[in-house]
Amino acid sequence: MTDNPNFTILSTPCRIWAIASVHGEHDRLAAVCEALDPKIEPGDRLVFLGNLLGHGPRIRETVDAALLFRRNFLARRGNDIGDIALLRGAQEEMWEKLFELQFAINPAEVLEWMLDHGVGPTIEAYGGTARDGLSAARQGTLALGRWTGQLRDALRAVPGHRDYMSALRRAAYTDDGTLVLVNAGIDPARPLDAQADTFWWADQAFERIDEPYFGCRLVVRGFDPEHRGVRVTTHTASLDGGAGFGGGLIAACITAADGVIDVIET
Repeated sequence: MTDNPNFTILSTPCRIWAIASVHGEHDRLAAVCEALDPKIEPGDRLVFLGNLLGHGPRIRETVDAALLFRRNFLARRGNDIGDIALLRGAQEEMWEKLFELQFAINPAEVLEWMLDHGVGPTIEAYGGTARDGLSAARQGTLALGRWTGQLRDALRAVPGHRDYMSALRRAAYTDDGTLVLVNAGIDPARPLDAQADTFWWADQAFERIDEPYFGCRLVVRGFDPEHRGVRVTTHTASLDGGAGFGGGLIAACITAADGVIDVIET
């Protein structure tokens, strides 16, 4: 899969700093970045495990903070673009699909489902409202197209935010095949390039991983629907302290040989 643009390949040997779902909790992300900065060593990699958007109160500021930390990381001597990965979470997936809502068979139902799953604060962060979206969905394709177009224009108007969405990848893995990093889940019976949307919605399948995933030592995720903190098994590591849901934000340092070796939580 070396030519597959959906994935980021991280060169080894390395330590990987993985940041769990942030969900618009800007202050927690800023605190994690402040604590993480002095811990980064030459050769370390950095992965945001998705869900910068959604749920929390300061979504635009959260994206700005992630982009700033990414820039500072890349400014370190020896680092380049291949040393960092931005993963697509369920929140980014819904936000992207929202722009195509006018093509859905039942757009009002789809939007209500998205709102139930946390897209509302992201809509508001870029100047829209759920009420206007539902009203447009009931009026028809033209009205809905205008509403989604306004949201798209608002996203493009914020420096770096459209580029952030374009840079998102479905998963990351090390070039030696020992570590795989995803947002919420993975179907252990399918290879990475056959996962489709299971990266965001297969959280129950993740729990079934009880042997090496296609030879992989460890599968790491950044969203747990139960927000149970750091949970490590023989072949998985789940990182989610509940940011956006009243809990903390977790960053963890991971190696293929030793698994999780350091944790920051704010």
